[in-house]
Amino acid sequence: MSKRDFYDVLGVSKGASAEEIKKAYRRKAKELHPDRNKDDPNAESQFKEANEAYEILKDAEKKAAYDRFGHAAFDGGMGGGGPRPGGHGYGGGDFSSAFSDVFDDLFGDFMGGQRGGGGRRAARGSDLRYNLQIKLEEAYSGLQKTINVPTAVACSSCSGSGADGGAEPTPCPTCSGMGKVRAQQGFFTVERTCPTCSGAGQVIKNPCKSCGGSGRVEKDRALSVNIPAGVETGTRIRLAGEGEAGMRGGPPGDLYIFVEVADHRLFERDGVNLYCRVPVAMTSAALGGAIEVPTIDGGRTRVQIPAGSQSGRQMRLRSKGMPALRGGGTGDMFIELAVETPVNLTGRQKEILREFQDIGQDNSPESKSFFSSVKSFWDGMKS
Repeated sequence: MSKRDFYDVLGVSKGASAEEIKKAYRRKAKELHPDRNKDDPNAESQFKEANEAYEILKDAEKKAAYDRFGHAAFDGGMGGGGPRPGGHGYGGGDFSSAFSDVFDDLFGDFMGGQRGGGGRRAARGSDLRYNLQIKLEEAYSGLQKTINVPTAVACSSCSGSGADGGAEPTPCPTCSGMGKVRAQQGFFTVERTCPTCSGAGQVIKNPCKSCGGSGRVEKDRALSVNIPAGVETGTRIRLAGEGEAGMRGGPPGDLYIFVEVADHRLFERDGVNLYCRVPVAMTSAALGGAIEVPTIDGGRTRVQIPAGSQSGRQMRLRSKGMPALRGGGTGDMFIELAVETPVNLTGRQKEILREFQDIGQDNSPESKSFFSSVKSFWDGMKS
């Protein structure tokens, strides 16, 4: 059976452009793929026919020969002098070559490749992490802090190019600057990262002696960091472009500073609120009085203790807490009383306390209520 006209196979006119031919083949490849037409016995032969047509028409020289001589240009009818795709008759169809072009077109961007011989861009530098511990009072007020970050910076000897004297790298001879090589595995053509240039698409003939051709050297850098007021443990600050330098002139990564606010000996933090446990003498708690308590800004404030205060009682000092990050007001400070029982009493003090105890007045309502409940519990157990 005679071969169908290749233009008819792909459904394009003879004057179609290379891009139109490629789009037509892509549509046909999707439409006729055997995996999508398992119930059609003719799908596979039509699929191969489309591959054969595209293999000829995608190549300018082969297309010109086909336009002039038709199928005879490739079947030996020209005395064996006509071009033959892939070194063999087109009847076999170089399917892997034809399909790989469409595979590039469909998935090249997804795979991160760059078609057209451009190679891969210089590798971006890695992001860096720096753990910074600050005091609670520094988190309250904010601060400007200088940190030393060990990192890779652009080599000054080669200006980051990796080549001795700053010479330009040359295209990789293995991949011709593509950064990837192709290997045929049965039905498909598989692309892999070029082993010679590691995907860079370029090689350096004379590597820089200072950096060994990497374009960067290890060095400590001093950076000034602005820590805003109100930061908490876990706050992350990003410094764009302050990370590790890229390989051979590639863009740098970013630096991420993770803040940890150290525990304070006086204050405990919960979000924007602060808590301070204040010991109070038994007499002050019983009689009432005024005490001075510290505040996170380094000042002090006077607090009135009501008479008869018990341990655990809390009092709020409004707007004496932590500032909210990026504005939004200030939290409160909570004073928690801890009534302290006196120790190391003198003889006179003991005498006064015994006298107070012997008076027999009931001044402990909570204690009375508790022991009354205990008595009821025991009586219930006996009955």
